[in-house]
Amino acid sequence: MNYKNLGNTNIKVSTICLGTMTWGEQNTELEAFEQMDFALDQGVNFWDTAELYAVPPRKETYGDTEEIIGNWFEKTKKRDKVILATKVAGPARDYLRSGENSFRGPNLESAINDSLKRLKTDYIDLYQLHWPERNVNNFGRLGYVHKENEWNKFEDVLAELNKYIDQGKIRYVGLSNETPWGVLNYLQLSKDKKLPRMMSIQNPYSLLNRSYEVGLAEVSIRENIGCLAYSPLASGYLSGKYRNKNFPKGSRMERDFDFWTRYRKPNTEDAVEHYYKISEKFNLDMSQMSIKFCEIQDFMTSVIIGATTMEQLKTNIESVNVNLSDDVIKEINHIQTIYPNPCP
Repeated sequence: MNYKNLGNTNIKVSTICLGTMTWGEQNTELEAFEQMDFALDQGVNFWDTAELYAVPPRKETYGDTEEIIGNWFEKTKKRDKVILATKVAGPARDYLRSGENSFRGPNLESAINDSLKRLKTDYIDLYQLHWPERNVNNFGRLGYVHKENEWNKFEDVLAELNKYIDQGKIRYVGLSNETPWGVLNYLQLSKDKKLPRMMSIQNPYSLLNRSYEVGLAEVSIRENIGCLAYSPLASGYLSGKYRNKNFPKGSRMERDFDFWTRYRKPNTEDAVEHYYKISEKFNLDMSQMSIKFCEIQDFMTSVIIGATTMEQLKTNIESVNVNLSDDVIKEINHIQTIYPNPCP
């Protein structure tokens, strides 16, 4: 396994991060336990979850993933072996704290304390803001139209988070689905006001969506706030399993077709087919090629993998041992010029 520092901390996190959002929806607790056991044995010490999970998000499964992780901690007594990341949801879901989901006050306090209770731990290593309170383009939305809404000032959010750092409930904080403007403002306020510093940016990054390279990559490198890439396989498209409109039974697309629209775009299939041919040409597993391309980026801290079967999990973790030659990278970059970011 490979490791990198989380932000400017001394914490070493595995460059493969165990994603968990299928636990409690596509995966049972028993299956999740098996995944956690195996991942930890392979040196994966970094796990990511969220209060919102399982996914697709539903009132009935809200918090289930954290509960599963907490049950594993209770059973194995291995909490100290894991760098644990979770997230507080932004506004949108009316069943979360009556839909307010403010990053301050009783809402934030409730979110943190409830996550700690479900996770059966007294501290969270990395606490992330799942998406901004303000109106921004994320989750694949384009055509930015500026529209103000009510949102807490960044310095107030940081000051609020600092209370829980002082209490020992949170060690470090991070961002998710954030923009360059948001990241830079948070970082500047941290310096100016001597407030907690954001250590990571969990945003999408894959062969089908390299938009992170446009603005956030420079921010990551210059400010030492690395990317935690989610959807490196684009919800399974970059594993090749959905080629020719094949949707295997039990897969996300077969189970929740109408929910997973983000990667069903006009050029998705053509781009995937070209990347598949590259993997075939160089005798590479397509999933491993796709994950490894993410891992080797200079701005990357860790790549969040998600699996519903042990076979998928093993394949994804073993991507750390794959080497992408200059010729492979050259051909991947050529396809990007033909189909630039088909799924932003």
